[in-house]
Amino acid sequence: MIILDFPSITNPMLHKQPISSTRRNFLKNSTVISLGFLGLYNFTSCKPALATAIKAATGGYGPLLPDPEKILNLPKGFSYKIISRKGNKMSDGFFTPGAADGMATFAGKGSRTIIVRNHEISPATLESSPFGSKNELLKLIDRNKLYDYGRGEYPGLGGTTTLVYNHQTQAVETEFLSLAGTTRNCAGGPTPWNSWITCEETTEKAGEKTEKDHGYTFEVPATDNIRLAEPIPLKDMGRFNHEAVAVDPATSIVYLTEDRPDGLIYRFLPNEPKAFAKGGRLQVLAVREQKSFDTRNWKDLTTAKMEVNKAMEVEWLDIDHIESPEDDLRYRGFEKGAARFARGEGMWFGNKECYFACTNGGHLSHGQVFRYTPSEFEGQTNEKDKPGKLELFAEPNNSDILKSCDNLTIAPWGDLVLCEDDPHPFIVGITPKGEYYKLGENVGFKSEFAGGVFSPDGSTYFVNIQGPGLTIAITGPWAMKV
Repeated sequence: MIILDFPSITNPMLHKQPISSTRRNFLKNSTVISLGFLGLYNFTSCKPALATAIKAATGGYGPLLPDPEKILNLPKGFSYKIISRKGNKMSDGFFTPGAADGMATFAGKGSRTIIVRNHEISPATLESSPFGSKNELLKLIDRNKLYDYGRGEYPGLGGTTTLVYNHQTQAVETEFLSLAGTTRNCAGGPTPWNSWITCEETTEKAGEKTEKDHGYTFEVPATDNIRLAEPIPLKDMGRFNHEAVAVDPATSIVYLTEDRPDGLIYRFLPNEPKAFAKGGRLQVLAVREQKSFDTRNWKDLTTAKMEVNKAMEVEWLDIDHIESPEDDLRYRGFEKGAARFARGEGMWFGNKECYFACTNGGHLSHGQVFRYTPSEFEGQTNEKDKPGKLELFAEPNNSDILKSCDNLTIAPWGDLVLCEDDPHPFIVGITPKGEYYKLGENVGFKSEFAGGVFSPDGSTYFVNIQGPGLTIAITGPWAMKV
């Protein structure tokens, strides 16, 4: 393990009120995050020279210092530790899979945090397989515990792993495969009942090698017991290029992003709260009285542009044939009147508002951040009388400020923290006052940051560097801004 030799300072105030799950730590005041997004717009909408001046004046935690190990630059007072690497033997005898992606954290016993982590792996990527470079360990697993056994030769290699991290020792005590046989598990989202919804970013169909169709979501309990979750696809959430989900704790309604240049935003109305496997109804988001509205704002589009900070009323349209064997759900939805988005990725629900990032939306394709405010009658028959609202909060026009925003989360004290999906990515922070800062810089690998999320007690930020398959724990003076 590599430790950056900066002194770590932990703010004791962060430990006074533990949070049961960071990714379901819903903000007490939505104004905090709203100001953060508004501030980001103020930075990104100005001319480049002015933006540079503002950037220099808002230090956040101060400048990023060179890492002696040449992996991760961090501000003074921060340190990092690599806590998991692909290819290492796990507690269950399998290998840590590669391509670590979306994650969530949950409170464990004592000083422990349970991390559920995705792996964006395709069946042919054997160098990242949990079963070995020739899948030689596949024989050790009950084939009924794999969603797709692949006839024993082409099994799904994605899925999830679960880690039990001890904050006192700063080490992983237990690491195991917790969902097996799925493909390209990219992002997802936590539920308020201590489970993780993991999403397949693929629409591969059953064929000569694969036994089952892919493109579904699955639920994985957050537990420290070494065991595999039942690989039950939540088919009523639709079959498409899934990316992330966000669950409203008050209603159990699920919002979903689609990672396509012409994707949609979906809503799942469960038949029974906390029981997604019992089915429900899938809908697509449409801008009210503006059929098939295009939110992407690309410079070569001749359609009307979506204005920043202007709320637009929405409606939700039912959509059928959600198994979508031809992968045409987004086309049929758009034709029906749904709004179109540019690569919907990270998503977060907080205090009755849902935030999501579109990686290559905007005039210069640097990305967009949206906010959706549900109706007080969300999902009910009288919803049309007081509809939900969609707002474009940020559309960067300067890649030095923010580019290709992907996974996002909210720090327990209110800052927005984003991972960049770029060959030279940064971890980017936005304060409640709209101050922008760089929290980390990947200088070791030409690979994206992914899955950034805080521990329940707020002391540690966990993040993945996807290419080399590293999971990193970052600690430092989170509440002590420059």
